[in-house]
Amino acid sequence: MKILVPDVPFDLDFPSLLPDGGASFAPGGADTVVAYAMNEPVPEEHTDAEMLVTWSSPPKILADAARRLPQLRWVQTLSAGPDVALRAGFGPDVVISSGQSLHDDTVTEHTLALVLATVRRIDVSLAAQREHHWAKEIAFAQADPVTGREYTLDGARVTIWGFGSIALRLAPLLTALGARVTGVASRAGERSGYPVVGPDGLDALLAETDLLISLLPAIPATRHILDARLLGLLPPTARFVNVGRGATVDEDALADALRSGRLAGAALDVMETEPLPEDSPLWDLPNLILTPHVAGGRPRGAARFLADQLTAWRTGAELRNVATR
Repeated sequence: MKILVPDVPFDLDFPSLLPDGGASFAPGGADTVVAYAMNEPVPEEHTDAEMLVTWSSPPKILADAARRLPQLRWVQTLSAGPDVALRAGFGPDVVISSGQSLHDDTVTEHTLALVLATVRRIDVSLAAQREHHWAKEIAFAQADPVTGREYTLDGARVTIWGFGSIALRLAPLLTALGARVTGVASRAGERSGYPVVGPDGLDALLAETDLLISLLPAIPATRHILDARLLGLLPPTARFVNVGRGATVDEDALADALRSGRLAGAALDVMETEPLPEDSPLWDLPNLILTPHVAGGRPRGAARFLADQLTAWRTGAELRNVATR
């Protein structure tokens, strides 16, 4: 099987992980591995590939691969979400699987950083620093009995929307800081000791939420799911952090909520259009922190994950993270 692997500088050195020195990735036959430039179309001599591994390739490159690789049977993305691959136009017989779990630690760290930055008003301090202003008003606000609890996670009611592997890593850290964490998922219940509500419990939960964290994937059902109505359910002192996908948020509604003060603040690592256009109103919104989709950073343990996936493919075992088409 010819396998196309992106030419990226992280652990994709398969031979060092395999007992046979890389002659084959798994029982059942030899594989040919070809590195390709992830920002360029697949060279014509490699359009006979049967497997494509992707990482941060632009949508137009994946769409080109969908048109030009007729023998392709499997697309394995190293991104936590397979949304770009799902929109590329690969045939219905092509299996698409994601790199979920490869980013749990880094996304968790970045989410926690954004949460603390917005709660502790680090953006305000940085703006004051640029102006050489000693922002003592932040300390006064924290000391105010009326607003003091808005500056801490201790006792905060935190809702994590999209309660998967990243949430299960993040929730204990928030708990350690004193937060009361509740999850939202497709089914209600309990996961690792945390209460989880289903869609029918979302409205009531948002009305009692101090901090909403979205880890939602970008699928048709989640497009602009956080809209003006749901944002309006949050208390005006609430804050929102998005490290899932930008398409899940109605950005116009979010902008209105921040400008009007109906939402106290937000922090976004993902936006609907990336890179964020220079004329986007998001750049200048009050109480908004932006980072350029860097929460994942790089997949960790990618080589071992891919070797295990290839073994499963060869032996007919179940692949991990197969996307629903």
